[in-house]
Amino acid sequence: MAIPDFQSIMPPLLRFCEDGKEHSNQDVLDVLASQFQLSDSERKQLLPSGQQRLLDNRVAWARAHMKMALLIENPRRGIFRITERSKSILAQSPSAINLKFLRQYPEYVNNREKPHGEAASFSEPEIQTPEEQFEQAYEALRVTLTREILLQLKSHRHLFSRRLSWMCWFEWVTVVHSRMPGKLLVIVVMKESMGS
Repeated sequence: MAIPDFQSIMPPLLRFCEDGKEHSNQDVLDVLASQFQLSDSERKQLLPSGQQRLLDNRVAWARAHMKMALLIENPRRGIFRITERSKSILAQSPSAINLKFLRQYPEYVNNREKPHGEAASFSEPEIQTPEEQFEQAYEALRVTLTREILLQLKSHRHLFSRRLSWMCWFEWVTVVHSRMPGKLLVIVVMKESMGS
């Protein structure tokens, strides 16, 4: 089974906490991985950045959203428990607990407001965590930039053939983000093709 999105993690996470006890991150990760029948490789799967496990990230975001709606609380770092509000919600057996459900609580809406008091946009469904959205956007930008650089290089290849006795066809361009602010390192891999 694939790792569920963070909204799908909310209901079983809340039910796990129904006992009212304090729980650690590791407790819930083990239970949810078992409940979702995740393999060892799925449990170890990392975000594309390689910085965090995907399951850990999604559980953390599910917890963060539920905390904003006052469904769970953190008595101390790394420890969380259910609130009275959650107990009454679970008693009603809602059909879904997701972002749409959480928006009924003013605390959640207030916590999701943008810094300058502008209300957050809820028009698009959120199934990815912010890290996943960022990495996907970064990859899309990288691919677009690579294509644009390649088109520019191909359109100016006549400049290269004047200086060289053979023609260079630029087959691949790799754009790597430099650690220097505002700089991109462009690596051009050339496939040589003898011109006639």
